[in-house]
Amino acid sequence: MNTLIVIVGIVTMALQWLIWGLVIWAVLSWLIAFNVVNMQNRFVRGLVTALDRLFEPLLRPIRRILPDMGGIDLSPMVLILLIILVQRALPAILLDTGMM
Repeated sequence: MNTLIVIVGIVTMALQWLIWGLVIWAVLSWLIAFNVVNMQNRFVRGLVTALDRLFEPLLRPIRRILPDMGGIDLSPMVLILLIILVQRALPAILLDTGMM
């Protein structure tokens, strides 16, 4: 019983980190687009590459579903909303089923 509570807490925390990573990735992409941050910097290039490899597989199915908005990418916002939905629904579902 207590183990399940800890596991749900860890999953919720990991999902929160994923949200923060998405926010950092989005802000960094804006800074690169407006030439505030230089992609010639090795640290920035490595960070962007790592975040792209992490989030592109998660965003690709959402981008297929969303209509083309002409340069505005709403897929990170949709993914954040889906993650928040899972964060809130997971403990509620476990409580309703009597597992917690």
